[in-house]
Amino acid sequence: MTTESPQWFTSSYSSNGGACVEVAANFAASRGVVPVRDSKVLGGPVVAVPVTAFVAFVAGVQGGTFDTV
Repeated sequence: MTTESPQWFTSSYSSNGGACVEVAANFAASRGVVPVRDSKVLGGPVVAVPVTAFVAFVAGVQGGTFDTV
């Protein structure tokens, strides 16, 4: 039996000096969640976001739903 480890990923758009989040998308298929954490607090809390909610969030970002200008 192998234990799956999160493979943390930071977006290439996160070149703002480290104030960003990381996701471990490798858990999406096997566990149905996308773990999210603060890139500055590697040992800190992790939020497990359901895949459907994460997909909807990404679509909203790409579609401009959260633009404030």
